[in-house]
Amino acid sequence: MALNNTYDARLVQQETALGAGVQVLLLALIGTAIGMGPAGWLSGLAFAIATWAVLSRALHRSRLRSFGAANRVTLGRATLVGGVTALVADSFQSSPPVSLFVGLTAVALILDGVDGKVARRTGTSTPLGARFDMEVDAFLILVLSVYVSMELGPWVLLIGGMRYVFVAAAKVWPWLTAALPPSTARKTVAALQGVLLLLAGADLLPYAANFAVAALALGLLVWSFGRDVLWLYRTHRTSRAEEPATAPQVRELIAG
Repeated sequence: MALNNTYDARLVQQETALGAGVQVLLLALIGTAIGMGPAGWLSGLAFAIATWAVLSRALHRSRLRSFGAANRVTLGRATLVGGVTALVADSFQSSPPVSLFVGLTAVALILDGVDGKVARRTGTSTPLGARFDMEVDAFLILVLSVYVSMELGPWVLLIGGMRYVFVAAAKVWPWLTAALPPSTARKTVAALQGVLLLLAGADLLPYAANFAVAALALGLLVWSFGRDVLWLYRTHRTSRAEEPATAPQVRELIAG
């Protein structure tokens, strides 16, 4: 049995290594096509290495016997996000071709709705797959917000940074990590972030319209996060109020 587990682990790790190799190949194609500078190359390679390292460690800890079709779709989407990351980093020196930027981002956003369906259809949904999907989504939104902020101002960074601020806040207030009830509104707002940011960054609309689109994305996100935080806070307060009294508290009540 141990030999089989080792063999399965090696197969899974090979898939992550293949994903890193495809990422490097995509960077080479982009670099050849647009003459990408050092910032783009370094950012793209850093993304590929970080994705491979973090995913490999997570797979080792989860002991998945198969990488799964859904995770392959997410890994492909992560490869596209790495290409978008390289283009955005390179845009600090020279503007990338809008068609290439829009194309990579659009495909990555479209695939966001594919991996979940594949996981449900094949019965291969796992906590690791859901977390992998969420982290790829969050990083793409962060990268897009950086790109759009260069045109509209640093306030757009709030869109990409809000999720990471929430995660940091959960380290201080653990009640923020409680499970949230399913919400179609939350899913819709999350899906719209990438679409609205891509629209604002695609250079199709005048400045005022792009500003309004990005502001709409931020407003929806603030509403969604605010609603969830309020629900978590109220649930936390209610659960604390319903907790049975501890032994010292019981003694104080009796003495009183």
